[in-house]
Order: sequence, then structure tokens, then C-alpha cells
Amino acid sequence: MRENTLRGRIGRGIYLLLAVIFALCVTIQFYTAGMAVFDNPAHWLQHTSFIHIFGFNLPVCMLLAALVGAMPRQVYWHLFGTFILIFMMYFTANIGISGLGPLHPVLGTGLLILSVWMTISAFRMISATGREETA
Repeated sequence: MRENTLRGRIGRGIYLLLAVIFALCVTIQFYTAGMAVFDNPAHWLQHTSFIHIFGFNLPVCMLLAALVGAMPRQVYWHLFGTFILIFMMYFTANIGISGLGPLHPVLGTGLLILSVWMTISAFRMISATGREETA
């Protein structure tokens, strides 16, 4: 049972906001990679620098907001998957093992799908909680 206290609502609201920001950041990562491939290789610096701003920082903040918001177990599994995918993306981008580098965009696609799913799930949870409170 989720907390319907002010603290719980604030935690869930912050989680949703951070989930939206995270999904946008992953989308921007795809965009900067595309700019580097199709426009100018100088954009790789933007691609490799931007990840350090949001990479692990936003998911950690999302975890804290989920704890404050007393969110369901599935949220923590989503965040666990996010951490694993981010770690694997760092690994495939920086390891010199032949055949692993091409997994980087595949993992990125998985991260994009997961980040959008987390945002949709959070919105649905908050909407459902709001309907429960007014009933």
C-alpha cells in the first residue's frame, strides 16, 4: 500500500519529474550521437561529456524519491535495470574487446525504452493514487 501522505505524494511527484528528465536526457544522447555520425565527429565530445552529468546521478535521485514516495517494488526493479544498462553502456564504450562495442547502441535503445516505460508507469501510478484519494 502506498503512502497517501504529503511526503509520499511529493516523493512520487519528484520521481515522475526525474523520470521525464532522464528520458529526455537519453533522447539527447541519441541525438548527439547522431550528430556525430551524420554531421560532424566533433559532436562526440558532447555525447561523451553529457552522460557524466545525468548518467548515474539522475537514477540515484530517482531511487531516493522512490523511497520517499514509498513506490511499489516494480519501480526499484526498473531502477536496477537502469543501473545495469548504464554500467553496461560504459563498459561497451570503453572496453577494447572486439564485438562488444556494437552492443553500445543496442543497450542505449534498451535504456531509452526503459526510461520511457518508467515515465509512463510513474504517471499511471500517480494518476491512480490521485483517483484513490478523491474517491
